[in-house]
Amino acid sequence: MTDRDEQPSAQATAGAGQDAATEEPKAPEQPQVKYSMSPGFSGFLGNSGIGLGISSYQSGKFYLLGQNTDGGLLVDERFFRKAMGIAVPDKDTILLATLFQIIRFKNVLGPQQQINNLYDACYVPRELFVTGEIDAHDVGLLKDGRIVFVNTLFNCLATPSSRHSFTPLWKPPFISKIVKEDRCHLNGLAMEDGVPRYVTAVSKSDTIDGWRDRRYDGGIIIDVATGEIVVGGLSMPHSPRMYNGRLYVLNSGTGELCWVETADKAADARLHVVAFCPGFVRGLGFHGKYAFVGLSKPRYERFEGLALDKKLAETDSEPWCGVQVIDLETGAVVHWFRIDGAIGELYDVAVVEGVFRPMSLGFASNEILALVTHDDLDEAASF
Repeated sequence: MTDRDEQPSAQATAGAGQDAATEEPKAPEQPQVKYSMSPGFSGFLGNSGIGLGISSYQSGKFYLLGQNTDGGLLVDERFFRKAMGIAVPDKDTILLATLFQIIRFKNVLGPQQQINNLYDACYVPRELFVTGEIDAHDVGLLKDGRIVFVNTLFNCLATPSSRHSFTPLWKPPFISKIVKEDRCHLNGLAMEDGVPRYVTAVSKSDTIDGWRDRRYDGGIIIDVATGEIVVGGLSMPHSPRMYNGRLYVLNSGTGELCWVETADKAADARLHVVAFCPGFVRGLGFHGKYAFVGLSKPRYERFEGLALDKKLAETDSEPWCGVQVIDLETGAVVHWFRIDGAIGELYDVAVVEGVFRPMSLGFASNEILALVTHDDLDEAASF
């Protein structure tokens, strides 16, 4: 089965209705969305033994992609208001930042188990941390098991609190106090071995909304351990990631996937461009020698005047929404997944290792009411 562009199409599954117990709204009706992909993309996922998680805050969609049993692409989509940062600490755990919650999903299927005679992993929300609307961006898992996330509205790294909306853990040295003012637009988080290593910010501003005047070249990467700026002069950087000992970052305002050669002084650091992508790049995952890069259509009323405009014109290209799979050795795009229609912006992309056909459950469907699983009887329990 093909779409109008003569590319393989994707089968999508999504819940409907509303779970009144959670008071989550029903997913809003949207115009038709069309998915297309490069020939072989689904086979690439299957041969690699991976699924792919994608979030779209604009539409409130959380996607899980995998290879279907017939070889085509399976797209599982669920509604979570303002779906943002994704982290996959292990095969059975997914973290997702949303409008006012941080959600921990757990895979309830064991080896060789399936659900609906199709999915080999089913991620169910098991813990919800209510933060309030703090504009959480990237999320990660500390080595002691606590969740850490970028609290953009309060310019800090934070963890959920058992009593309050959050507990601040760290702030950039140039931020004078923890206050409800998005000053530098702290957004990205690079984790390594359960430790926050680097963060990205659009600027080092210490006044409310100051970052908006620094979008062209005020972007920075900060070493969390030292508080030092390791590289500056970036354009709205996002999605810093440590991979195979190397620091990667998306220079969103230029549409480039880069890696950073750090130095003793930030001015001496070198930014190496791996590839240019036709879109506002945001969301980055890895597998083998490949990077999975999220692309969005720029909101020109907010992001106009960036170098991305010129690069698109020079390459005679239009920006698009989706994911490109890039060979880190050559910079070539080897596969792609594209979304056309009502969805124009993505936030994050994450690789889910060791699964072929993943699905999740959300709160906009009654499916979650019927799926009940339990542990074995604890015969050693005492009271």
